[in-house]
Amino acid sequence: MAKHKDVIDPAVLDRLNDLSLVARRVVEGYMAGHHTSPHKGSSIEFAQHRAYSPGDELRRVDWKVFARTERLMVKEYVEETSLSLNILVDTSESMAFGSSQRTKLEYARWCAAALSHLVLRQRDQVGLILFDEESSTKVPPANGGPQEVAILQALSDASPSGATRVGEVLQWLTGRLRRRGLTAIFSDFFEDPDTILEGVKRLLHAGHEPILFQILDPQELLFDFDGLLRLDGLENSGTRKIDPRSLREAYREEINKHNRKLARATSALSVDFVPMRTDQPLDAVLSTYLAARSAGTRGGGH
Repeated sequence: MAKHKDVIDPAVLDRLNDLSLVARRVVEGYMAGHHTSPHKGSSIEFAQHRAYSPGDELRRVDWKVFARTERLMVKEYVEETSLSLNILVDTSESMAFGSSQRTKLEYARWCAAALSHLVLRQRDQVGLILFDEESSTKVPPANGGPQEVAILQALSDASPSGATRVGEVLQWLTGRLRRRGLTAIFSDFFEDPDTILEGVKRLLHAGHEPILFQILDPQELLFDFDGLLRLDGLENSGTRKIDPRSLREAYREEINKHNRKLARATSALSVDFVPMRTDQPLDAVLSTYLAARSAGTRGGGH
């Protein structure tokens, strides 16, 4: 089992500390003017208690809890949660590929851990779903320190298995996500683009804001192998020996075509498509995207 320190790199988090996810669409909740809440009226639902922090309004302190425990605890309500972020991580067998220091799944785990840390630091809600051809592990949305521990543990335990079914999983999950908000999907998106896009459209129709983080190994883009190459299918597709030079150009053309189609279609839907390579510094890629997002500009592959 991986330890938490293997999932999250403190240096990465330090560089991202001043950045935050800012939702561009109206999502449930608000946060100090940064997010717009669609809720009206005074009917709100109690969510949880959290420890008092300097600057909190005294009227929000639960004095009954203080009388019992002598601890200052503040009441939080569902409508006061500024943002709900659902993180979806593809753990199918294709995510096990890695030509150098890390696999795609390892890179995805770091990305998910960094984003969850940032959003929980804002006292927002984060949920996690690990999936292959179906949903395999779920950490329901919540906030606070225990939630980060639960998310990191689930990410630590993640291992690649099963086939890729991104589009079908998105369609299936749409009606099961508890709260509308941001949905960050980490995958290589090695599936028919039309199926993926149908899932993205379902999320949009249900009031979610999807962000597609495509994680690829550099060799999956370059196919820059020399000599006879043995390809072992990661998703039960068998083993083949090939001369990579004989199909390098055709392969590059095909994967570029696939990625261009995803990028154009998501752009048409005003959905961010963010290409990431496992040889890129994680903090640099996330910092660039989140800074552009906070500034109101389009991120990633647009």
